[in-house]
Amino acid sequence: MARRIQAREISSVELVSAHLAHIQAVNPSLNAVVELFAEQAMEAARRADQDLAAGRPCGPLHGVPFSIKDSIDVAGSKTTAGTLGRKNAAAACCDATLVRRLKQAGGIALAKTNLPDLLFAYESDNFIYGRSNNPYDLMRTPGGSSGGESALIAAGGSPLGLGSDAAGSVRLPAAFCGITSIKPTSGRLPRTGHVPPPGGWAEALWQMGPMARFTEDLVLAMRLLAREDGQDFTSPPLPLLEPVTLKRLRVAFFSDNGFAPCAPEIKDAVKKCAAFLEGEGAAVTEQAPPGVAGAYHLEMALLGADGADGIDSYLAAVGSRKVHPLLTFFVDQMRPHRVSATQFAGVWARWDGYRAAMLRFFRQYDVVLSPVYTHTALKHGESMMMENFRGFSYTMAWNVAGYPAATVRCAAQGKLPINVQVVAKPWHDLLALQVCSAIESRYGGWQKA
Repeated sequence: MARRIQAREISSVELVSAHLAHIQAVNPSLNAVVELFAEQAMEAARRADQDLAAGRPCGPLHGVPFSIKDSIDVAGSKTTAGTLGRKNAAAACCDATLVRRLKQAGGIALAKTNLPDLLFAYESDNFIYGRSNNPYDLMRTPGGSSGGESALIAAGGSPLGLGSDAAGSVRLPAAFCGITSIKPTSGRLPRTGHVPPPGGWAEALWQMGPMARFTEDLVLAMRLLAREDGQDFTSPPLPLLEPVTLKRLRVAFFSDNGFAPCAPEIKDAVKKCAAFLEGEGAAVTEQAPPGVAGAYHLEMALLGADGADGIDSYLAAVGSRKVHPLLTFFVDQMRPHRVSATQFAGVWARWDGYRAAMLRFFRQYDVVLSPVYTHTALKHGESMMMENFRGFSYTMAWNVAGYPAATVRCAAQGKLPINVQVVAKPWHDLLALQVCSAIESRYGGWQKA
């Protein structure tokens, strides 16, 4: 899109108009968009076309629209985070760092998208905006918490979006909707302007991350977004590391983490991708990293160390006296993990041990392939079944490790997409995307719903 605009094959006004019209067509069934910046986007598109005509400098996203999860600030727009207490929140005074960077590259903010109450769910439903639906089957969820983003992007309503991920929230929705996304290395992208803000011992578990239909767009986004902003102290000034050739890769893969068994079609998809990489010259071994069977319990122990008092306090402070059942269910899984300060030292020691063992494992391998989830997209409400909730352990494993984890579509079961997860060493985010790109080239990636 950006190349066509700069080649003057299409104008930004035409492109933005087409997206706005398409959103009007698909959103009534998806309920993915919660706020549409129609007037502002069209004005920005007109300016983009004028700048191009006048020969002014153009960024790599000049005139291209993008969307934003409604937990990320956009200047002049309220950020609800899907929770009732923020239904009438004041408009944000400035853009989140990542939104500002996309705009500085010429991107045009198009819409904000739906999510679960305070982000804590694997479905996107809340008491402000209601339920989002999967474009491949409206009776199924697009996932959560970045489910509005995944549904909109998969349906062609936005080419690029921003989400956030503490336990799988950009990867799980991407898998349910057959698009591509990445949870970057912990600390890779600044999270300034996110609601709720980073902080506390759990801050190392989550990252903001881009989502798109095509892997090359994630590579572009990461190159635009990945640098410190001087505000999020967890984001260091480390450069993106360039990937190596596939023929030099050492690949491990697993299709069962020893905790939540996968459906046969999910296992087959992972094994197929591993065989493809081996055929491309990579050294491939079937080997699960140490500790992944316990990743679910470790993540829940970290999230729930205070018995969810922090969440309760935040909800009370913003005035969310009524919370969605999806949030209640998630928080109820956290409450039993309350520990004393002395006991929490033991939890932290387990976390250190997990990360140290993972680092040792990655001395032998460059990337790991695994499922994103145990099944294709769930029907609405099914994420609250414990046997399904345990399946989110496949994404949690890389939040607690802090490693970059990307996902791309590689297969399907009927009309429902199946994605594979590609994990690389810390700071090698582009390597994970390079492998996703190769898999995408072989198996087609995103397909129209």
